[in-house]
Amino acid sequence: MEKRIFEIFTDFATWLVVDVLGISKATKLGDALHFFIEDTTKIFFLLLVMIYAIALLRASMNVERVRDYLSGKHKGVGYLLGSSFGAITPFCSCSSIPVFLGFTSAGIPVGITMSFLITSPLINEVAVLLLLSLLGWKFTLLYVVVGMSVGMLGGVFLDAIKAERWLQSFAAKALERGQNSTATIQSKTAKTLSLTERHTFAKEEMLEIFGRVWKWVIIGVGIGSALHGFVPDGWIEAHLGDGQWWSVPSAVLLGIPLYSNATGVIPVMESLIKQGLPIGTTLAFCMSTVAASFPEFILLKQVMQWKLLAVLFILLLVAFTLIGWIFNYLTPFI
Repeated sequence: MEKRIFEIFTDFATWLVVDVLGISKATKLGDALHFFIEDTTKIFFLLLVMIYAIALLRASMNVERVRDYLSGKHKGVGYLLGSSFGAITPFCSCSSIPVFLGFTSAGIPVGITMSFLITSPLINEVAVLLLLSLLGWKFTLLYVVVGMSVGMLGGVFLDAIKAERWLQSFAAKALERGQNSTATIQSKTAKTLSLTERHTFAKEEMLEIFGRVWKWVIIGVGIGSALHGFVPDGWIEAHLGDGQWWSVPSAVLLGIPLYSNATGVIPVMESLIKQGLPIGTTLAFCMSTVAASFPEFILLKQVMQWKLLAVLFILLLVAFTLIGWIFNYLTPFI
């Protein structure tokens, strides 16, 4: 599904790198450049479309009822819904940021938004199908349950420590505006704004947010593509150990500088398992690569302060390490 939706960006990157620049994708430079062009154009497209669409909805609909449902007495359901939405969206960690900004602008609590942001890069339908064929339904089901649980528990924890106080000022103001808006104002706005006025509002919001984050997209994807193209083949397999207790946290730390989406990391997972690495160690490495990479945190710096980034970073590292140990322990029994 993800491949069909976004293949235009793959084709564009192939055309530009191979046909226009004459660089083979088989070379490290060609692979890195193709990765950079494909992901940058895809993320820019998602930023523009998602921010515009959500802003248009905000100008057209009363989002307070949904917000109150998610943040009030049904907040527990909100974590589940946020994590579930993250699981069915075909976005990598960096591509999920436009939706994070939209949720924040709509006044959705930070914990529920983070449940989405954490889960989205870990699980998608392509990754599930690939895991199903690689490891079987028991491991796949356990992976989905664990991935969603990490997202939900992370959201609960971040709400408990009032993580919204560590958003960047423009994101905090957007959250405050969304939470303080009244149903009367929302309803009146939806009735009185013309289509042209709604379009103008959405366009201005889209350009404002895009103007703040575009340069960080280039920096983040640039780092990720360089590492993606130039890390030597076989280097990862050679440095993950043979199943010792320390191999799991080592795998998590090793995955941080790298960057991929859940679909792209599955072939790496298959390669590592075929090399004899324990499944838990492999999962810990792949989760770290997908959801705790340096490129993602460079992008998130635009919407989060360093304190929140540090808390999120430590939370993910601990969660992935525990997941790796649990899977390594349970493997003989599954």
